Amino acid sequence: MYLKRITLLRENIPSFEKYPFSIPSIKELDTIHFTGKVTFFVGENGSGKSTLLEAIAEKTGFNTAGGGRNNSYNIHAADADLADFLRLSWMPKITNGFFLRAESFYQFATHIDEVAEEDPIVLDGYGGRSLHQQSYGESFLSLFTNRFGGKAIYLLDEPEAALSPQRQLSFLRIIHDLTTRENCQFIIATHSPILLGYPGATILSFDDEKIESVEYERTDHFQITSYFLNNREKFLKDILE
Repeated sequence: MYLKRITLLRENIPSFEKYPFSIPSIKELDTIHFTGKVTFFVGENGSGKSTLLEAIAEKTGFNTAGGGRNNSYNIHAADADLADFLRLSWMPKITNGFFLRAESFYQFATHIDEVAEEDPIVLDGYGGRSLHQQSYGESFLSLFTNRFGGKAIYLLDEPEAALSPQRQLSFLRIIHDLTTRENCQFIIATHSPILLGYPGATILSFDDEKIESVEYERTDHFQITSYFLNNREKFLKDILE
């Protein structure tokens, strides 16, 4: 584990009435301690999980459009406001890693193609061929299996967006191998009940106007999915009639 703690410098914030500080979970944020190699951020859309993850990426020096420290290209990315008021505590400090934004992955793939025009060997880090020549799911797994490794931190925003259930299971294996064999750290914002089931992971919920640890079985993702699978006909009748 490398990133040990993030602290919101509350005394420096001019107003909690303006975005992103007006988001309830951010407004109540003080300090988050990371106690394991895999941490999940969960919560409803707009709860602040992606906002905080992007701010961590900004503070770490990653391209908030997606990529690592050496990926330089511009699209609409994260607001830097929150990052300016975060303190990250490391032991040791590392600079290797990657920030994945599922919504801007197409632009990242285009950026890699442009770099590869001058240095084709770059594609070796992505399975040996353009990410655009692979399916969405294949390109994600290619990134995970070829680009990820070593002593690094990986910040992933909804990686399940491109992954079928079967490939989400494959991704769990990748996480396991990278954390146990190569000592990587993951912080992942997700809605996937499959990914959240990773054994030993810390799950931080951004709902209920604060950030707090929650057991897997207490997440809405598990409870709603479990209820739907076990009571599909009744569930659909209740919401459709």
